[in-house]
Amino acid sequence: MKFADRLNNVETSAIRELFKLLGKPGIISFAGGFPDSAMFDVAGIEAATERVLRDEPGAALQYGATEGYQPLREQLSAFMASKGAQDVAPEQLIVTTGSQQALDLLGKTMINPGDRVIVEGPTFLATIQCFRLYGAEVISAPIDSDGVKPDELERLIVEHQPRLVYLIPTFGNPSGATLSLERRRKILELAVKHQVLVVEDDPYGDLYFADAPPPSLLALTPTVPGSREWLAHCGSLSKVLCPGLRIGWLIGHPDLLARATMCKQFSDAHTSTFAQATAAQYLRSGVMPQTLARVRAVYAERARAMGDALRSELGDAVEFVQPQGGLFMWVRLTGARGQERDANALAKRAIEQGVAFVPGSPFFSQNPDPSTLRLSFATADIDRIREGIARLKKALAA
Repeated sequence: MKFADRLNNVETSAIRELFKLLGKPGIISFAGGFPDSAMFDVAGIEAATERVLRDEPGAALQYGATEGYQPLREQLSAFMASKGAQDVAPEQLIVTTGSQQALDLLGKTMINPGDRVIVEGPTFLATIQCFRLYGAEVISAPIDSDGVKPDELERLIVEHQPRLVYLIPTFGNPSGATLSLERRRKILELAVKHQVLVVEDDPYGDLYFADAPPPSLLALTPTVPGSREWLAHCGSLSKVLCPGLRIGWLIGHPDLLARATMCKQFSDAHTSTFAQATAAQYLRSGVMPQTLARVRAVYAERARAMGDALRSELGDAVEFVQPQGGLFMWVRLTGARGQERDANALAKRAIEQGVAFVPGSPFFSQNPDPSTLRLSFATADIDRIREGIARLKKALAA
């Protein structure tokens, strides 16, 4: 059987492959990028579902518009306004089956084989795979704790003339980095100056632990004339409500949305109307702020516990920046006192000790750093976090 040549450009997810090794009883996993299912507001979702079936069963159980269920588009418009993006009309967004579909639609509508795109190094693994599937050469832009470096990004834009630039400005996956306010404005200025599309992926921006992060690039576009035309914004309810509903959205230029809608028609006709109606009812109920407050408090406590455990158990064998939001801890092995510096080798020994993490190399489109690893603190309680880091110490010493 012969398959499409585009499949030669991608491999199966290293994270998904790792999950095959996690069947060992009692293993503590820091590998997944999942929210904790114990955080799901089951009662609130159940109430929303009941209201949907009582008040709007015909619309919720029928085929729907590809652009999205209008009541949800209206609620998402209000949700974005509550986060500072005041001028997003319902017609200026389309609903997608998770934000992953939004990225896929951007790949379909924007990328020709041989085009270059720029991403952060490191970045979301599935984005690298998605863009490569459409034939892109994926260029890596360096980052630090304040996100992508604008001067380096501009140099790469001038050199490679990319079709688009993809960023996770707030609590990035896997880095946890947050782009500073100054850099956010500079990125929008670069988009206008070089007329290049910037894609802002923002699944984690609501998961802050103390002070709110800087406004999204989308919310800042009124301060940089012309930048709205060159920005696409991807959002999701997966990390803040639940991933099972598969509710995401794409905000962008009308011409981009029109073409993305056409491609979505070919893919799935529309995102589940029942899921959309449930999400709309949930947002309309006004309980999302309480849900977010609870989730933020739990994840903040777990992030502190993981940072404390890494410092006390592993000491100078690792270095990291304490995250201020999101789901992840990005760690670098220092090799102090002759200890392991290869995260891939450590991952195998860690499994033997009953703890799992994701090595950092797959998150780089170029020049991978083999000393890096990603730990998720989202799904383990504090006792399991402490035990897991203790096991990681044993693996490092093995």
